[in-house]
Amino acid sequence: MAEVAMVEEKNVDERPVVLKVDHVAKMFRLPTEQATGLKMAFLNWTKGIKGYTEQHVLRDINFEVRQGDFFGIVGRNGSGKSTLLKIISQIYTPEHGSVTVKGKLVPFIELGVGFNPELTGRENVYLNGALLGFTRAEIDAMYDDIVEFAELEDFMDQKLKNYSSGMQVRLAFSVAIKAQGDILVLDEVLAVGDEAFQRKCDNFFAEIKKDPTKTVILVTHSMDSVKKYCNKAILIKDGEIIVSGNKDDVADRYTLENLRRKKKNKADNAEDEPAYPLGLNEAVPILNVKPTGDPVCTIDGGFDFEVEYDYRGTKKFYVALAMHDLRRGGLPYGDSFDLKQDGHHKVHFHLPMDLFNNGDFRIVASMHTWDGKDPSTAEMIAFTNETNACDFSLRDAKGKDNFALINKTSMAYQSLDQNLATRQALQSAI
Repeated sequence: MAEVAMVEEKNVDERPVVLKVDHVAKMFRLPTEQATGLKMAFLNWTKGIKGYTEQHVLRDINFEVRQGDFFGIVGRNGSGKSTLLKIISQIYTPEHGSVTVKGKLVPFIELGVGFNPELTGRENVYLNGALLGFTRAEIDAMYDDIVEFAELEDFMDQKLKNYSSGMQVRLAFSVAIKAQGDILVLDEVLAVGDEAFQRKCDNFFAEIKKDPTKTVILVTHSMDSVKKYCNKAILIKDGEIIVSGNKDDVADRYTLENLRRKKKNKADNAEDEPAYPLGLNEAVPILNVKPTGDPVCTIDGGFDFEVEYDYRGTKKFYVALAMHDLRRGGLPYGDSFDLKQDGHHKVHFHLPMDLFNNGDFRIVASMHTWDGKDPSTAEMIAFTNETNACDFSLRDAKGKDNFALINKTSMAYQSLDQNLATRQALQSAI
């Protein structure tokens, strides 16, 4: 028992907490009608009419950030991320709860906020630094690093209005990241400037990640950035934290939420479609491809899906499946399967993913009739559109390369065909 206690003690994170968000809630009042005078306001009050509705943007948010963390905050648009950042940066005051900051916090929420186009680049650096809370002496000490990083040494005495948009972005970003603060708060700013400047920023974040005295809070929609830079993250949905801790779990759940939202939007719009959606008809009124489990899969687990169809013809028929790579383009897999039963059925498939790397994919299906002997007699009679195709993602620590297929060339395709042929024999029609 003593040994176990000793091991547990070693795992305790002894780094100081530099940011503590404790039961924070924020709401805004949205006016529903306007009182044109004192009399109208009094009448509304006597009738119990508030004249506004309450929009609760954040609800009971709790988390801690320790010194040296690269902390990610992710969520869909409207989830409350930017409001939370403004509360952390003391721009907004929460209705409930508190935020405790230890150290110098430098917020960088919007590009170029506080810049004056009529002032020179040099004057704007000092103006922006003052807005961030630095003294003139502190800005003097940072100035050379800011200008060097922005690569604008020859332009600092020109007015900002004469800068190109890219030059303004580089200057604003350089002020933020080179400011000598303890906690850097960034909102969607990793992809700024041209390719060369992005590489420089990437190197900067790689270096700051190694500095145990610097803390970064990053709000982003890029799950690649979360997995690359962050060591911890939270996912916010409808003003609440639904996942907290492991960055890969947070990123994968965010991908899953996007897939679910996409399917929901397509289902909501389906009511406006004609009697037979695009690709379907009287002979095949139903043809769907959908996951039978989690649409975010792993390499070892593979991906399970089903094809639902309703065939009302009399000829022999089969279904063709194709997997499209949504991120990189191309068609890494395709095959066809004979179907024996007409009418309304579901056919289950398992797709091995051990030959693929991380990515976003879509499985589409098409139904064909033929005479059973001559392939040239095949005729496509139905196909899936975006609404009834199947989108899924592969997220696995073993699949972080840039290509869809692991480099095993023709052997990979042969192995994939053999695996699918084996599972074809196991498919069951319901």
